[in-house]
Amino acid sequence: MHKGSLASGSKFLVHVPAHWNGILLLYSRGLPLPVGEAPWSADDPLFAGLLNEGYAIAGTGGTGFWPLEETFANQSELLDTFANLVEAPKETIAWGFSIGGITTAGLVQLMPDRLSGALPLCGNLAGAVGVHNRELDIAFVFKTLLAPDSPLDLVRISSPGQNLELATSILEQAQRSAEGRARLALSAAIGNIPGWYDPASPEPAADDFTKQQENQFCWYDEVGILVFFALRAQVERRAGGNPSWNVGVDYQARLTSSINSQQVYWLYRTAKLELEADLAALSRGHRIEPEPDAVRYLEQHIVFSGNLQGTPVLALHTSGDGLVTPDNEQAYADVVDWAGGNHLLRQLYLRRGGHCTHTTAEVVTALRALVDRIETNRWPDLDPDELNAATSSLAPELMVSRTGDMAAPAYFSFVPPVFPRPYDVRSSNTVRNSLSPGG
Repeated sequence: MHKGSLASGSKFLVHVPAHWNGILLLYSRGLPLPVGEAPWSADDPLFAGLLNEGYAIAGTGGTGFWPLEETFANQSELLDTFANLVEAPKETIAWGFSIGGITTAGLVQLMPDRLSGALPLCGNLAGAVGVHNRELDIAFVFKTLLAPDSPLDLVRISSPGQNLELATSILEQAQRSAEGRARLALSAAIGNIPGWYDPASPEPAADDFTKQQENQFCWYDEVGILVFFALRAQVERRAGGNPSWNVGVDYQARLTSSINSQQVYWLYRTAKLELEADLAALSRGHRIEPEPDAVRYLEQHIVFSGNLQGTPVLALHTSGDGLVTPDNEQAYADVVDWAGGNHLLRQLYLRRGGHCTHTTAEVVTALRALVDRIETNRWPDLDPDELNAATSSLAPELMVSRTGDMAAPAYFSFVPPVFPRPYDVRSSNTVRNSLSPGG
């Protein structure tokens, strides 16, 4: 094991197993890295399982929320450090989950000459601008319909702690009434938030709209409100202002195209609430404009060009992810296809609730498939039944998920919904021009 600090001051950690297979997994941590702490623990079942498979792991991260800038700056130095401390690996695969997933895909774009492949797990692959616009849309519906006269900040958040406390009280009050639950469901529908939260529970039936809404509330209560109304302040601090907007957004059209439209219609009817009146209120609501320099910051950290530059990418996502919704995969696949790189991209799905609730065994199976693609220059059979059979053959102790639950292999065929408001390299010039003086 090797550990230390990079030039930026970020901590790094390197583990090389005794039976190293020559492949380095370059880990990008998505969560903030506490000062002085290592980016992961070898006691973590996922990391322990990958080390036991023979992979070396080198990783770092950044402090604060949305630490892409530091991580992008760190990873090339970390590769040099690994080569000096150990030796140059025969192959290097970038990987990470959640915000580490978007970082992983970003590294493909920023330093493809140093990577053999990439494995983004449950990543924000719609890119930074699209992701934060989606979150603003959810927050806008939440405030406009549930607390329009409150001092709740949507952008330029001055006091994250107080803002979070206010948002939490609004959420809890809304959940206590049929009208409030219907409006929460509408805000969730705008963001395509699935109605499945607990990975240990079965997916609610397609027509069990009450249960779906209870699950969406759990997404809000556990993490969504924190991200929308508090952590956004850290993104704005990094960007130097507000990078998000909803000028010109048609929320009625967004509801019509949502995966949850039928749920919303039913809950509004049940609550005897007039949906058209609420949609009209959204249409009249004061719209938010961004600060162009802040948009440019998020474009750099990062939006996607779709050019994989010869690097195979294998992505993995749960279908019931209500934090980083699976429509992120559709946005990424679309721009990759536009750039002519779809032969380099494959996306796999697990039928499971929760965010990043893959098991160690499922990650090992995906990683083996990616290594096969790197070494043979062609994709292996990625049929879900074959993947589940391969996963089932692994040691039982690897069937544990990131949440600590035991879970059977859950690969399945899935087509993600369309990301509601995509933003990639095709969008950036147009939007930048519209935001510039006189544009």
